[in-house]
Amino acid sequence: MKVFITGITGFAGSYLAEHCLSKGAKVFGIKRWRSQTENLDHIVNKINLLEGDIRDVTSITEVLGEIRPDYIFHLAAQSFVPTSWKAPAETLTTNIIGELNIFETVRELGLDTSIQIAGSSEEYGIVYEDETPITEDNPLRPLSPYGVSKVAQDLLGYQYHQSYGMKIVRTRAFNHEGPKRGEVFVSSNFAKQIAEIEKGLNDPVIKVGNLEAIRDFTDVRDVVRAYWLALEKGEPGDVYNIASGKGIKIKEMLDILLSLTDIKIKVEQDPARMRPSDVPVLIGDSSKFREKTGWQPEISFEKTLKDTLDYWRERV
Repeated sequence: MKVFITGITGFAGSYLAEHCLSKGAKVFGIKRWRSQTENLDHIVNKINLLEGDIRDVTSITEVLGEIRPDYIFHLAAQSFVPTSWKAPAETLTTNIIGELNIFETVRELGLDTSIQIAGSSEEYGIVYEDETPITEDNPLRPLSPYGVSKVAQDLLGYQYHQSYGMKIVRTRAFNHEGPKRGEVFVSSNFAKQIAEIEKGLNDPVIKVGNLEAIRDFTDVRDVVRAYWLALEKGEPGDVYNIASGKGIKIKEMLDILLSLTDIKIKVEQDPARMRPSDVPVLIGDSSKFREKTGWQPEISFEKTLKDTLDYWRERV
């Protein structure tokens, strides 16, 4: 089994690479010349890293023509929501054209490859109270350029399956967290700030944005198991939510992190961390995926946060 992972150097991609190795797969991925690869240090000798860029169809054609993978997991994206307001064109180009290049290359090479598209709960955007927990049939009302780009990726996956019979499975993962999460993301950012305060690098004040938003959190190690199952047992052309089914306020998440330190820390809102528009509630219904694949999340949210805090304690 040959597996190709876009975004392999990233947060989820590095965990997915590890999971694919545990399944006995030969793992390939691409990195750009300036990519940071420290997330893969522990397995770099077990995987095959090639240079390439999903935005460059020539490099993708060369890579996929050489590998001819059985599975493609498409995770590479501009994935930080606030950046999508500052750089909307880059977000749309990377996320939409990057995926299009993969589809067109697979089609033109005549590969019989199963492809998983890593969508996002941000596709749902505005969700009304009577629509939670959110099923796959809920209207898509994205509230950011990032959300719009993921809707486009999602629908392209559907279209290429319908038009060309390509074996594409779409997933919409809700928030996934854990060690190695980028420091711009909320749980990792809070954990890093606490670790810096513990080391005496900052005053005992934590900067926060909107603490009222409600999110559905799953450990990244459970999410990458779901990605594998999506291709192993999912139905091509279909779409599946990956979620815990539980809503947690950002404030509750912060309270759990603060309970893991002995230092008394003041919480202070930072206007720069507020978004132009924010999705108030995202709680997913993943019963369709669970029934199809038997997947269940196994790692508690408390363990996810403790592991994330310990990760930053080792690094600051």
